[in-house]
Formats: sequence, structure tokens, C-alpha cells
Amino acid sequence: MPSADTVAGSARSRRFDGPARLWIFDGPRRTRVVIGLLRGKLVERDGPTALIEVGGVGYEVEVSAAAIEMLAAHPEKVVIYTHLVVREDAQTLYGFANISERDLFRTLIKVTGIGPRLALSLLSSVATDVFANAITSGNTAALERVPGIGRKTAQRLVVELKDKVRGLSAITSVGSTPTTREAVLALIALGYREGTADQVVRNVADGGEVEWSTEDLIQEALRRLATE
Repeated sequence: MPSADTVAGSARSRRFDGPARLWIFDGPRRTRVVIGLLRGKLVERDGPTALIEVGGVGYEVEVSAAAIEMLAAHPEKVVIYTHLVVREDAQTLYGFANISERDLFRTLIKVTGIGPRLALSLLSSVATDVFANAITSGNTAALERVPGIGRKTAQRLVVELKDKVRGLSAITSVGSTPTTREAVLALIALGYREGTADQVVRNVADGGEVEWSTEDLIQEALRRLATE
């Protein structure tokens, strides 16, 4: 998928229509580009709403708690994965710290009664491993602690996701600590694929009793990547 910079530069004329959709006019043709990733800088943030500038265009994004931490840590070098929700009265771009978090969001909004905002609230309130364990064990009480999740909704989550929980349990641990998350995001910003970055950071972080700083973790990960 072309970046926003590439798309904007290749069109002879273009119109930005809302924060989440870009229509490109090239002669008689019109192409809709759905934005899946933003790479730029944070302009401002108001609660869960972030304004991210990419190539001179500002995108308003509703972001998860993990994404908020990432934005705070690297406001000048933002890499955020997105999902576009289109409705008759609004187009909303949701942002996530990594692909795995976005995949979980997409799984959640397929559950009956779980809309995008509730899914984002759930992601921001419950750690991925806690969520997966709650689904596996049928622990609806843990899910009911999330604002907006009642008993019936919690039960529905368990019923509809129980066959998918293996995939949910396998979601990367990139968000397990701020240090590992920042290290993975730094490697992604350098051009490494998320899966590769996540794997090497986990290998380094889990390889002993050393408490790594973010900088040392990144340097060691880069050293190992260079020898592969």
C-alpha cells in the first residue's frame, strides 16, 4: 500500500476528504486509498484523540492506551497502524501501537454488540494476555470491569471468541512493557518488519536476568540483526 507521502506526490490533483479518506483524481479516474499506517509526527493530543502530521496533512486518530504511550515516547517519529471505520455520518480513523493490537481490534468489532469505541476501550483497559485468559477460562467478571461491558456482553465475548482464543493468545507481547514496546517501535521506524523486530527484541529481553534500558535493548537487537 502506498504511503500518504507517495500518494500525495504522484497525483496531479487531489482532495483530502476528512481525516481518514483520501480521494486521488488522476484524469477521469478516481481511486480511494484506505490508510493503514501513518508515519510522521505528533502535533497535539487531546485525551485519546491525536493529531498526526504526515507530509503536511493532519490526521485525527482515536488511539489506544498503548499508542498513547508510544506517541509520548516518540512524538517526532510516529509510526502508528490504523483502521478506518466508515459510517453514513462519520469517518473515524483508529490508531494502534502495532499490527497485533489492530488485529485484535478488528476481531473485537466483529462481535455482536461491540462497536469500535467499546473495542478501543477494552483494548485500553485490559492487557492482551489477561483478555485471552478471561476468554479461555470464561472469566466474565474480568471483562465486566471494562466500562461499557455488562454481563451479557461479557458472556457474548466468551461465546463468540472461544474458538478464536488461540489466535488471540498468540498475539505478540510487544506491548508487555514500555521498554520492549519502544524498542520494537524503534526498529520498525528503521525499516524492519514488525514480526522480525518483535522476535529479536523478545529474544534479547528474555535471554537472561539483565534489566535492559531501551537504548541498550535497541543496540543489542541491531547487533543481532546485523549478524543474521
